[in-house]
Amino acid sequence: MSDVQASVLADVRNHIGYLTLNRPAGLNALTLEMVRLLKAQLEHWMQDQQVRTVLLSGAGDRAFCAGGDIRTLYDEYKQGSTEGIETFFSEEYALDQLIHAYPKPVIALMDRFVLGGGMGLAQGAGLRMVTERSRLGMPETGIGYFPDVGGSYFLPRLPGELGIYLGVTGVHIGPADALYAGLADVGLPSNKLPELTSHLDDLDWSRLSPEQAIRMLTFDDFGSADLKRLRPAIDRHFAHKDIPSIRQSLLDEQNPEWHGWAQATVKLMDSRSPIAMAVTLELLRRGRELSLADCFAMELHLDRQWFDKGDIVEGVRALLVDKDKNPRWNPASIDGLDPAEVAGFFKDFNHA
Repeated sequence: MSDVQASVLADVRNHIGYLTLNRPAGLNALTLEMVRLLKAQLEHWMQDQQVRTVLLSGAGDRAFCAGGDIRTLYDEYKQGSTEGIETFFSEEYALDQLIHAYPKPVIALMDRFVLGGGMGLAQGAGLRMVTERSRLGMPETGIGYFPDVGGSYFLPRLPGELGIYLGVTGVHIGPADALYAGLADVGLPSNKLPELTSHLDDLDWSRLSPEQAIRMLTFDDFGSADLKRLRPAIDRHFAHKDIPSIRQSLLDEQNPEWHGWAQATVKLMDSRSPIAMAVTLELLRRGRELSLADCFAMELHLDRQWFDKGDIVEGVRALLVDKDKNPRWNPASIDGLDPAEVAGFFKDFNHA
């Protein structure tokens, strides 16, 4: 493959291994081929003493990575095949786990959209950079799915109920909120990205590590974080026991400072898949007490059932295939949720 065709680009300069997701027309959404290329390159660099640090980025000017290539999985399922679905998720999760445990420093440049599977890649990195253009999120409930790629581990470990809120609603956040919530470590103005590249190419390793050099260029002044202002309300509403209780609590919000946000959040939740939100809530609360490996195992346990029993097939149809944006969720509303059905998805999951 030429570099133009390759879905993942790999380069080593000045002891830094550069891994670039290279499907810009598809917002660098992950295919199985990309997952395998990334994992193979990372495993190779583990043994290569010339590579001391790895930097992950996305090609093009639209996204770091907008998730997994869910449309391909949908097409396979509609053709009667489920084998490829489990293969994709199990290998994607193995890649994410490798990044979390990687023995060399990993830096993630989270410029522009970082959604779903992109978050799975970036959240395992030791240094996560955002720019003023960054938009982060786990938007899975909007397509009838649940936050995976380790989301059941990193979301519930955010302060208070922030992770529950982000996972259940699927909202996107900007750089100030990402830094406040702990989903990013440093900020970098996008106009300094060329300077960053030359800085690393000229880096004197006897004086600085790449992480130290990056921190000399970075700043965190992206304005005030909305999540900081909303935090008392988020912590109160999203601590309720189930999705109907959370929705009712939001409807009852009377404080003028939070009333508009609460009403908008109810409207957003009413557009999401009820079963996906309910399973997400249970998933994240269980994940709070589990190891990273057990969280991935729990997500895979759900994946094995979700295309048959969850809302993802209908969500992808409505939003990505037919694009009528009118998904027929099952149940159709939050009022129709059955706690026994939610619990059933977790039946027979045994963690270590």
